[in-house]
Amino acid sequence: MQRTISSGWILFSLAISAFAIGSTEFISVGLLPLLTQSFDISLAQGGATVSLYAAGITVGTPILALVTNRWNRKKLLIAIMVTFLLGNLLAAAAPTFGILLAGRVLAALAHGIFMAIASLIAADVVAPEKRASAIAVMFTGLTLATVTGVPLGTFIGQTLGWRASFVFLILLGLIGLVTNLLVVPNDLPLPNPTSVKGIWRILKQPQLLLILIITALGYGATFPVYTYLTPILNQQMGWSTSAIVVILIFYGVAVAIGNTLGGRFANRQPLPAIMKMFAGLAIALLLVRLTVNLHFWGLLAVVIMGLFAFMNVPGLQLYIVQLAEAYTPNEVSLASALNISAFNIGIMLGSGLGGQAVAQGQLVNTPWLGIGMLVLGIGVAVILQRLEQRQGQRDLATKKVK
Repeated sequence: MQRTISSGWILFSLAISAFAIGSTEFISVGLLPLLTQSFDISLAQGGATVSLYAAGITVGTPILALVTNRWNRKKLLIAIMVTFLLGNLLAAAAPTFGILLAGRVLAALAHGIFMAIASLIAADVVAPEKRASAIAVMFTGLTLATVTGVPLGTFIGQTLGWRASFVFLILLGLIGLVTNLLVVPNDLPLPNPTSVKGIWRILKQPQLLLILIITALGYGATFPVYTYLTPILNQQMGWSTSAIVVILIFYGVAVAIGNTLGGRFANRQPLPAIMKMFAGLAIALLLVRLTVNLHFWGLLAVVIMGLFAFMNVPGLQLYIVQLAEAYTPNEVSLASALNISAFNIGIMLGSGLGGQAVAQGQLVNTPWLGIGMLVLGIGVAVILQRLEQRQGQRDLATKKVK
């Protein structure tokens, strides 16, 4: 007789894997000074460990979503974790910076497809009114990675060398792999069949295209600052490398709190909640710029930025699913995958803009780039809100006629 797994255990298992994957995504933020020294590269070049990782997710996620659409979900999760392990093994042993980047991209391919299918599984195993909260639970693995995985990986790198940090990631990945094998059911439902044409069907829907743009702008707005957070804390605010490990923990706690609150705020009306979260993040980034040369006030501003940084994630992921269910019901899983790509287009855009500013000696002005992205994101969100209101009025008129 087959075991019945509660939704709580399924969400927990997804969160564990997300913890391993999330630790990998942002580990290079804490290791950036060590990598630049080891490979004799500039700070801006080191930022490629973030932007290229995001590029791997952006390109790989929709392609892998199409290729693996009809795969058994559990077997797919296992394949994802094995790929993740191989990528980090390559990075840990990398003799050159180029091979390190190749390992990062391989791990990124696993990251993107994992987040796409894990979001759908999380939303499917709970009641409709709790879907954003369920996605937030799954994403808690990412936020906990920011709380403990990234700081601990940074500490290990500072103590034992940066390669040891990637060995740490491999150990986390092994735990995720075992958890998936033990807990995830074998008979998870498969999404509807889809094809490359499904991408066009999604992109030609104005509402879906707009939410993808909003995701990229709003989520990416943190990254002109976050990618270079370690040098900002060290060079501008005067914090020591040992203190930065502790600061990253406090930052991660703020991210975890913000992510949980964001899921609750977005459960019923995601778009208005997302717009308010964008405004809060813009204020936080302004505070970072105003206090960038102040020791303790700058630290407080960074923690406030952490509170708002990922608060919008559950709402953005829920809203793309809701819109896809309304406008392209056969392409929900692909829409989810495209939104994961949009998150990482935002990372590429944000970290890329930040890298350009750093290369020009403008590290202190990186917050302005994020604020600009948020202003654009709020503007696009207003357009989407008006489109949805008009669609609602048309639907109501149609019902009255019938």
